[in-house]
Amino acid sequence: MAGHTIEKIGGTSMTRFGEIMNNVIIGSREGSELYNRVFVVSAYGGVTNLLLEHKKSGEPGVFARFAERDSGWEETLDSVGAKMVELNHSFEDIGLDVEKANEFVEERIAGIKACLKDLMRIGSFGHFKPMDYLPATREFLSAFGEAHSAYNSTLILRANGVNARFIDLTAWKESKTLSFDEMILTAFKNVDYASELPIATGYTKCEEGIMSSFDRGYSEITFSKIAVLTDAVEGVIHKEFHLSTGDPNLIGEDKVRIIGHTNFDIADQLADMDMEALHSKASKLMELKGIPIRIKNAFDPDNPGTLIDRISDSPRIDMICGRSDLIGIEVFDSHMVGQIGYDHKLLSYLKKYAISYIAKNTNANTITHYVVEKARNLDECVRDIRAAFPGAAVATREVAIVTVMGTNMKIPGFLYKAAKALSDEGINILALDQCMRQINMQFIVSRENFDKAQIALHRELAE
Repeated sequence: MAGHTIEKIGGTSMTRFGEIMNNVIIGSREGSELYNRVFVVSAYGGVTNLLLEHKKSGEPGVFARFAERDSGWEETLDSVGAKMVELNHSFEDIGLDVEKANEFVEERIAGIKACLKDLMRIGSFGHFKPMDYLPATREFLSAFGEAHSAYNSTLILRANGVNARFIDLTAWKESKTLSFDEMILTAFKNVDYASELPIATGYTKCEEGIMSSFDRGYSEITFSKIAVLTDAVEGVIHKEFHLSTGDPNLIGEDKVRIIGHTNFDIADQLADMDMEALHSKASKLMELKGIPIRIKNAFDPDNPGTLIDRISDSPRIDMICGRSDLIGIEVFDSHMVGQIGYDHKLLSYLKKYAISYIAKNTNANTITHYVVEKARNLDECVRDIRAAFPGAAVATREVAIVTVMGTNMKIPGFLYKAAKALSDEGINILALDQCMRQINMQFIVSRENFDKAQIALHRELAE
């Protein structure tokens, strides 16, 4: 393949860097085969949780404690440093210069600590509001995780005979801030892809503020930006799993199959289901540039994985998946019939609280939006809806959504088979949705039926 590829490695895989080096980066490659690739790396597994807050449990990290002016932030930062040093020692046997790696951590910890202490003093004056400095603080802290893993990776690869180059997009102690595009173009301006292996941080410091725009999905945005701006021929994302027709842990490894080929339309649907495969905005940038994306299992290197580039010529089911963390907000109003703008007014409250809906059902007198249960300010939003529509009955319900995704499903029978498979298992469909483009079918079911519904649909449609 002429040209270079951009490849991304996630945090969990980075923690197993010895295997990643042997499976993905070096493997059986020699000489020039090692190059014409760029690797974008995430922080080691769990490190960003410690720096910010736990992504799932919400347990406070350094940032969360600092934002609450909790004096424990300093102790938490020290524990992050200790964790990083522990990680450094775990890579000693594969070539990491631990002394250099520890010096890197110590220097940045000292710099971060001094900066945060200054900000604490500034924040003690009433003229400075937290929103004046907290967003930048979140960016500042998050960048540390990626800088640590990228620096270590560069040292390890050099020790193993690879001409690796550390690309620090975090712009540590740089006073000048560039735009996102300028930052990437400047960093890669003099890279010789044929003889150097760039190891880039997943975090990019830029005028736009990458976290304020994309929050924890920023590393995939960096990956896609580098691909687009450096004219890569393909993007590769190395995961801990294959992109399969269903969850092998639930359905069984012997029953699922690797998708192999799919399209960007399906990638959008996966992002909506919170599947950790690809950030929707990352895929959009590459889709518009015509750069295909490959999802590979980092621990099954000989398998080509799944290529996202085209629509299947024949009808097929690509995946059965879903999410069980939804709340249905149902608004029933007998006066809704014929009212122009009722739905628009209702949506204004979701917009006010920055709540995105995953699915939606409507009929003559009822509108139901399905939103993520952990959405910030959800209770306040429902309260405001009740106040704004006093004649309506507003109810909430914990539900799950199970989605059948596929291409060219515009033939009779798919929906019938799916509904019958659920019925045969005694699963009541609370609501369903299918757009005329027919690339997915969404079934709203009770949470207790979430797993059973996926198994039934996979058995009927994908096996």
